[in-house]
Amino acid sequence: MKAVVWQGAAELRVTQVPDPQLRNEQDAIIRVLKSVTCGSDLHLLGGRLPFPRRGDVLGHEFLGEVVEVGPRVRRHRVGDRVVVCSFISCGRCWHCRQEEYSLCDNADTEATAGFAPGGCYGSSPALGGFAGSHAEYVRVPYADQGAFNVPDGVSDERALFASDSAPTGWMGADLGGVKPGDVVAVWGAGAVGHLAASAAVLLGAERVIVIDRLDDRLAMARTHLDVETLNHRTQDVGGELREHSGGRGPDVCIEAVGTQAPSTGPRSWYGRVRRQPRPGPDRPVAAREAIRHCRKGGSVFLLGGHAGPVDRFPLAEVVNKGLTLRGARQHGQRYIPMLLERMARGELVTEHLATHTMPLDQAPQGYQLFQNRLDGCVRAVFEPVG
Repeated sequence: MKAVVWQGAAELRVTQVPDPQLRNEQDAIIRVLKSVTCGSDLHLLGGRLPFPRRGDVLGHEFLGEVVEVGPRVRRHRVGDRVVVCSFISCGRCWHCRQEEYSLCDNADTEATAGFAPGGCYGSSPALGGFAGSHAEYVRVPYADQGAFNVPDGVSDERALFASDSAPTGWMGADLGGVKPGDVVAVWGAGAVGHLAASAAVLLGAERVIVIDRLDDRLAMARTHLDVETLNHRTQDVGGELREHSGGRGPDVCIEAVGTQAPSTGPRSWYGRVRRQPRPGPDRPVAAREAIRHCRKGGSVFLLGGHAGPVDRFPLAEVVNKGLTLRGARQHGQRYIPMLLERMARGELVTEHLATHTMPLDQAPQGYQLFQNRLDGCVRAVFEPVG
């Protein structure tokens, strides 16, 4: 089959790889209808995740059709249209029973930092080494646990984002503690930040402010969501956030940027020298700002992708301000059924985030558009041919 594979730092190739096969009784084989780029792919593409392997298939956010199931698959049959959670979980281990699905004990056995993180499609062996979704077919382990039937009437373009971006954004608002009447600030107007802001609105926040440096992404947020926006390049973010929150600062700050944010100000050199095309310290610019501007006693949730250790982190501010600081990879199985229902009712709309759709053969060009934010690209969607 045809697939997009990692060939080295900043090098992708569309080539032929072996078709996936059922390995376990709970597996399913999915014919991919659509897959989409994600910011966390850029860590692997840039060689910043540990243990990458040449020839690994990329991609983890996808939707497709069931073409084969193992004998112990009960919830799916051939022909079902399904969206698949990007993180793999067994549904039975201790963490899965706590609904901490991205921490599943049985989806990864590679302990990289004294523990084994959950497995994810299209990542390095540090997250299980599972083949990714930028391909014609994907093997889905624990299919009854990780694949969800898409309701009739929900388009492929809408349901696609229930695989990763929508549950990630919703988790940030939910576990960040957003409640009616809150002032919420979201750093990042990409797909995850956009959907975190959407979740905050749906959870009853009084004001939601989205912060980014790209005018086209901020305009998209204003057009499609009931939010306010701040341009990081041209406005005093801290001053504006205090103005919007009675002088206190936001109740909940959600960081949806990770290490993609450029450093600004007199210490910007530090962030630049730390941005290395190999594993090493991250530069959490947006996370530092979220901590700095959150109100005393508030909550900060880190959604952005991080690949390495962090120094110059403002722990004193976390303690002295009495902040609640949380972070996680998305526990999608907790949220995807609810999100699909909201999509079916028209409460959650995501199609506009798929700004560029192209054949799988053009994936390298799609990643260039996505990585460099060219031509207003928010997400590039790939459609396998054949």
